[in-house]
Amino acid sequence: MSKLVAPHGGGPLLPLLGAENARAGELDRAKDLKQLPMTSCEVSDILMFSMGAYTPLGGFMSEADWHGTCIDMALENGVFWPIPVTLSTDTNIADSIEIGEEIALMDPDQGIIMAIMTVTEKYANDKTLECEHVYKTTDSAHPGVARVMAQKPVNLAGPVTVLNEGSFPSDFADLYIRPAESRKMFEDRGWSRAAAFQTRNPMHRSHEHLVKIAVEVTDGVFIHQVLGKLKAGDIPAETRTAAIQAMIDNYFREGTVIQAGYPIEMRYAGPREALFHALIRQNYGCSHLIVGRDHAGVGDYYGPFDAHHIFDEIDADALLTQPLKIDITFYCTKCYGMATAKTCPHGKEDQIHISGTDQRRMLGEGADIPPEFSRPEVVKILQDYYSGLDE
Repeated sequence: MSKLVAPHGGGPLLPLLGAENARAGELDRAKDLKQLPMTSCEVSDILMFSMGAYTPLGGFMSEADWHGTCIDMALENGVFWPIPVTLSTDTNIADSIEIGEEIALMDPDQGIIMAIMTVTEKYANDKTLECEHVYKTTDSAHPGVARVMAQKPVNLAGPVTVLNEGSFPSDFADLYIRPAESRKMFEDRGWSRAAAFQTRNPMHRSHEHLVKIAVEVTDGVFIHQVLGKLKAGDIPAETRTAAIQAMIDNYFREGTVIQAGYPIEMRYAGPREALFHALIRQNYGCSHLIVGRDHAGVGDYYGPFDAHHIFDEIDADALLTQPLKIDITFYCTKCYGMATAKTCPHGKEDQIHISGTDQRRMLGEGADIPPEFSRPEVVKILQDYYSGLDE
């Protein structure tokens, strides 16, 4: 009997990857179906479906599920869900597809068929409604809003069977850990309480402090990084992975953290996305999600602790995975170490605040990174990467 949190929705994990012995034949059959190219975000959703990270969803959302998610953060059946997962297309393509028809879903960048979907519904997507409720803004400068507004006018709904994950598993062989695998890893280590740390950046001293707080109050931490499409200027996964591993090897007790990744594409939905990240980590077997300052935010669209507050606004039984809410972290020159606003009594003049944005700027300018900001082993890897950009 597992002591880990149950998958979301109360049932078993629901990976949508087809049976291995049937995939080749199904891919051959899919070549004769209508082929629908997907966006990079839809491709990442296919990968999340494949590994069961979106349990209990069986495919792209119906209109009732989409509308309930936007307005009430709930599927039609009442199961909590905070972020829409939809597939869009042009009106003329939608008109050519019959209800009940199977179509092949393609990744145009890799030129491959990834899945077969049975279309059960077609509906117009109200992009403004989605942005107002999920992102709390319709400003096209917001990357999540821009993505929604760029969607085609018709959503297709229906169950999905994934047949090909493309190059993702081999490109990230050491990081591409599925929910069933992470659960086994936790159980093999005797962990019943695991905290997830979401990141799309190399870890600086503030990140390290957050994870070490979590290590103190749980059995271990799952450092879980974004392997999907990032924003311009973000550090690529192979460099980020090496930098994170350098920190783990030099500054964490052996066996207290696991580094992994997952193929999601960020929405930058701030508070709503914090809930989504907790839901996904529940499927991975994590009892907690570290939620720091401005989790999954972008710019000034959300307050620094909006992602903390939203967990207090949902029903107590909406999620089993709970937030570890941690205040703003910084290096205090009087405490001679990392601290938070809850633990440090000194003034702002004694605080060195640390951010990934500042670190990227300093690296890009070739500036020295002080040890209060980032560990020297990490800085060396990042400096090597940035120096290579100039060659």
